This record gives sequence, C-alpha cells and structure tokens, in this order.
Amino acid sequence: MPHEAVFRIATDRAPAIRQALLPELSDEVNPRSVTECTLDGDRVLVLKVTAQDIPALRAALNMALRLVSVADEVQDLV
Repeated sequence: MPHEAVFRIATDRAPAIRQALLPELSDEVNPRSVTECTLDGDRVLVLKVTAQDIPALRAALNMALRLVSVADEVQDLV
C-alpha cells in the first residue's frame, strides 16, 4: 500500500522554486519513492511525495523540503 504526503506552499516565489527543484527531482534514483513538484496558479507550489513505505516517505520528504528551503533562501541572495 503506497503512502503519500502533499504539501501546498503559498509563496510569491513558487515558479522560481519549482524551476530550481526540477533538475534535482528528475535525477532521483530512489526506487521506493517518487516526488512531484507542480504549480497551482502563480503562487502555490504543490509538492507530492509517494512512497512504498513510511521510512522511504520520511526520507523523501526530508530531501524535498530541504530543497524547497534552500531554493527559497537562495532567492534572498539574488
């Protein structure tokens, strides 16, 4: 039974954060989880993680949320 978590993050930087995450997410090699990053309009980043088990879900969420955080912080430097 797959496990799933969905985060909807409202931010003016949603398109830029998505663009920053796409290369990282396309290189994912973990066969136990899949992470999708989409936009809902111009201000909502939708992060969906599906995994085969809870440990894989936790690991994928940690990675994806860390990437979102770093991408957002880098926007402050630009």
